[in-house]
Amino acid sequence: MGRRYRQFRDLWTAEGPRGITDRVRRVAAEWLTPKDGIMPVRRADVLAADLSRRFRPEIPKVAPGQPVIVNWVTTPAGPGSGGHTTLFRIVRYLEGHGYINRVYFYDVYRGDHRYYESVVRRYYDFHGRVASVDEGMEDAHIVLATGWPTAYPVFNSRCSGKRFYFIQDYEPYFYPVGSMSLMAENTYRMGFHAITIGRCFAQKLSAEFGMTVDSFKYGCDISRYRRLRNPQRSGVVFYARRETARRGFELGLMALAVFAARQPDVKIHIYGDKIGELPFPFVDHGRVTPDELNEIYNQCYAGLSLSFTNVSLVALEMLAAGCIPVVNDTVHVRTDFDNPFVRYAPPYPQALASELEDLVMTRDFESLSCVAAASVRGATWDDAGAEVDAIFRHTLDANPEPVLARSSRRL
Repeated sequence: MGRRYRQFRDLWTAEGPRGITDRVRRVAAEWLTPKDGIMPVRRADVLAADLSRRFRPEIPKVAPGQPVIVNWVTTPAGPGSGGHTTLFRIVRYLEGHGYINRVYFYDVYRGDHRYYESVVRRYYDFHGRVASVDEGMEDAHIVLATGWPTAYPVFNSRCSGKRFYFIQDYEPYFYPVGSMSLMAENTYRMGFHAITIGRCFAQKLSAEFGMTVDSFKYGCDISRYRRLRNPQRSGVVFYARRETARRGFELGLMALAVFAARQPDVKIHIYGDKIGELPFPFVDHGRVTPDELNEIYNQCYAGLSLSFTNVSLVALEMLAAGCIPVVNDTVHVRTDFDNPFVRYAPPYPQALASELEDLVMTRDFESLSCVAAASVRGATWDDAGAEVDAIFRHTLDANPEPVLARSSRRL
C-alpha cells in the first residue's frame, strides 16, 4: 500500500486529477478488451493459402472493342480513407475510359454491407457492381488485391484473371516484427504483378521477393487544393493521426510544442483527429472536408507532414495550396517527393520546429507560395490513371499462350 500511495501522490503532483483518471480508464479498457482480438485476415484464408502450390488462372485475351473487366478486392471503405481515395480515383479514371470495374469487399468484421456499398457510391462515386468476396468472384481479365489482407482471398480464388497487387505502402512496417508482419510480408511471395504508387518500395519488392513491379506517379487534386485569391496567412498546420504510428503523431506534437515556445503569436492548426488539451494554444479542427482543409492550408505558411514509410499525399496537397510542407527527411520520402520547395528536416523536434519557424519568417512569402503551388500543377490523377491503364493493357497484351488452367465461370 505504501508503494501505491507514493505513486498516487507523485502522479497527482505531476499530472493532477486528469493523470489519475486517464490511467484508471486505460487499465479498465485493457481489462475489458478481449485478449484474442480480431485479425485483419481470417485464419482460414491464411491456412488455405499454400504458397508452394500457386493456382495458375486462365487469363482471357481482350478482344478488339471489348472492355477490360477488373475485380478490385478491398476492405470496406469509410468516408475520407486516404488509401481508398487513391484507389477509387484510379477506378473512376478507368471507368471513364471503358473499363468494367467490380468491387468485392473482404470484411473480417462482418459490417453492414449495404452501408459500405452506399459509402463507395456516394462518397467515392463508384457506379459498378459491389459484392462480397465471400460469395465468390466472377471471371475477369484482371483481379487485384489492394492491401495485404485482401491478397489472401485473391490468392485462394479460382476465378480467371491476371493477378495484380495494388500496393500503396510496405505494409509489414505497420506491425512489430512477428506473426502479423510476416503474414503481410508473405503476400509479396504470392506471385502477383505489383503496381506501386511511387517508386520508394519498388526495388525492395523486386529484389527481396522477386516481384514484377510497375509503378505510377503520385497525383494531386489541383481542382480542390489550390491557392485562394489574396490568402491571409498567419499560422502553421499539422495533420494528426493518433492510431497511425507511421504518421509520427507524438513527434509532431513535440515539434509543435518547441515551435509554440519560439513563436507564441503564430496560430497552430491541427486537423485529422480531435486532440483535446495540449500545453500550447491551437485550433482543434478534427475531421474536416476537403474544401475546409483547403481554406486551412490557405491560412498557413507551412504544414508539418510526417510519414515514416511512404509519402503522404498531404504534403502534395499543401503545396498545391501554397502552404510549404515540412517533412521528415528519409530516402523513402525523397524517392517520390523530390520537389525543390519541400523542406526536409531530420526527424527530431527541434529541427522540424526550426524549418517551420524559418518559413514563417520568410520575406515575400507569397512569391514563394505562388511558385511552389505552380510546381505541382502537372501532377494530376488523370495522369496517374493513364499510367495504370497502360500497365494493365501492356501486361494483358504480353500474356503468353496457351492458358494454363481453367476456371468454372466464363466472362
